[in-house]
Amino acid sequence: MNRLVKRGVFLFLLLVVPAIAAAWFLYRSNTSSVFFRTIPVKKGDLLATISATGTVEPEEVVDIGAQVAGRIVSFGKDQAGKTIDYGSVVEAGMVLARIDDALYAADVARAKAQLEQSKAAVLRAEADLGQLQAKLFQTERDWNRAKKLGPSDALSQSDYDAAVSAYEVAKANVAVGKAAIVQAKESVSEAKANLVRAQQNLDYCTIASPVKGVIIDRRVNIGQTVVASLNAPSLFLLAKDLKRMQVWVSVNEADIGNIRPGQPATFTVDAYPNESFQGEVGKVRLNANMTQNVVNYTVEVITDNSSGKLLPYLTANVKFNLSRRHDVLIVPNAALRWEPKPDQIAPDSRKKSKAGKPSRPGAAAQKSQEEQGRGVLWTVEEAFVRSIPVKIGLNDGSMTEVVSDQLKEGIMVVIGERPRESADDSSSASPFMPKLFKGAGPRH
Repeated sequence: MNRLVKRGVFLFLLLVVPAIAAAWFLYRSNTSSVFFRTIPVKKGDLLATISATGTVEPEEVVDIGAQVAGRIVSFGKDQAGKTIDYGSVVEAGMVLARIDDALYAADVARAKAQLEQSKAAVLRAEADLGQLQAKLFQTERDWNRAKKLGPSDALSQSDYDAAVSAYEVAKANVAVGKAAIVQAKESVSEAKANLVRAQQNLDYCTIASPVKGVIIDRRVNIGQTVVASLNAPSLFLLAKDLKRMQVWVSVNEADIGNIRPGQPATFTVDAYPNESFQGEVGKVRLNANMTQNVVNYTVEVITDNSSGKLLPYLTANVKFNLSRRHDVLIVPNAALRWEPKPDQIAPDSRKKSKAGKPSRPGAAAQKSQEEQGRGVLWTVEEAFVRSIPVKIGLNDGSMTEVVSDQLKEGIMVVIGERPRESADDSSSASPFMPKLFKGAGPRH
């Protein structure tokens, strides 16, 4: 009897216990607390870019100022005959504004009077010279007669000496007269220069456009007084050609090595969020600036604005195109970042890990491998995941190019996990529990 009991127990353990264990394993597999989120590997095009922020600027701007002080009395007219204002289109030489010129007109009148006086002084000096030359001629004749007679009974010594002195004085006076003429003529030149200066200051009271362009800023109003001292006050800001614009982009020093002149770039502005604008790098400015120990360089991106949509000083979100790949295998970056728990890895992969061949590196090792162009993707196999080593290629910020002999288009790779209840509530519920009525809406 004891032998039969032992045999029964042995058969029970041999048949029933494995069945219970298998059922329990299947139940645990079906009621796992996590659900793997997967996505298929697909083929597509990839574009690597550097993102930065910049400001739309006119390609060439002229700051128009005033060289004289005074009150603004009027504005000029633009091409349409309207008063100069923001957005006015002007031609070179058009009057933009006028400054009160009363004082400068008086200076011109005074300079003209001084010039006439100087010219009159020249005429007087020339007349005086004629008189002095006549006096010299007379004294020279007296001196010649005195030389013939000499000191004698007919000519006393004193008269002889007087003739000599008169002749010498007359010669000196002629020289003085000639110098006076030179001086008078120089006074005329000075008066002319003063007149030119006064006239130029008077002309400065009329502010004219130096080039053809568009007024993008008017900084004065009628009645406002401008004072020109060490710095010329700015009255208008004029853009020469708004059909060609620039984007001044601040690029971090870590990325500036990838930027070169002629490199294509795309950008968007908040004014037209659904439209992408094209441009190319014009130059990289060398005058870097530092903000909170971060060095940034200004890069000029040139773009065509024939449509007139781009307005000065819009904020632009710029992407510099580095390189492009066509028809390559790509996966989301999350697929390369996800890391399973040890008990989620397939048993045979775990054995390899114990033998010294890790199926998934740690965080530090993962970063090192990714820097060297290596990574790991994970595929679902029943209730576990299995690794696929890959070579990492181009990255556009959201998708990454991957290369592997084990990888093909359509293979599902893990990008994360979530509780199974959120994916299928019925899988974790007891079959004996009553189910609440649910609407016929879509399940997520």
